[in-house]
Amino acid sequence: MNFRQIILPALAMAAIVLVSNILVQFPLNAWLTWGAFSYPVAYFVTDVCNRVAGPQLARRVAWFGFAVGLTCSAILAPARIAIASGSAFIVSQLLDVAVFNQLRKQSWWKAPLFGSLAASIIDTGIFFSLAFAGTAVPWLPFAGGDLTVKLLMAFALLPPYRALVRRLTRS
Repeated sequence: MNFRQIILPALAMAAIVLVSNILVQFPLNAWLTWGAFSYPVAYFVTDVCNRVAGPQLARRVAWFGFAVGLTCSAILAPARIAIASGSAFIVSQLLDVAVFNQLRKQSWWKAPLFGSLAASIIDTGIFFSLAFAGTAVPWLPFAGGDLTVKLLMAFALLPPYRALVRRLTRS
């Protein structure tokens, strides 16, 4: 594994975390924030890395994204959001890598789909409970809307995942 392998996915991961931490503060309606649309792309990045270069690179990308994203979020987002995001992010990313690896030899779509689904459930539970429990924010409807979008995005990102993996493995 070299610097060139990790830099683009790690920067993408950091950007996704930062943008999501900011967007989660802006409701779209009574049950959804804008962050629900950007965050699922983090699992896409992890899964592409895992398929193309293996779990070691995927975990390193997740840890790099965690460090950079948490640092930037601590500056740009409220502390509670940054801590909740960082905690949910690293737990769910490492879960995604583990589930992906258990399913990697099955049909091409099973590992990224089930890894993303499991990680999305855990991420949503950790993030929303840490970020908003005990506040005036009606977080349960937001968590439900967020999870629904994450689950839909897990399916929607399968075709781009397949295309990108094919392209990268031919190179």
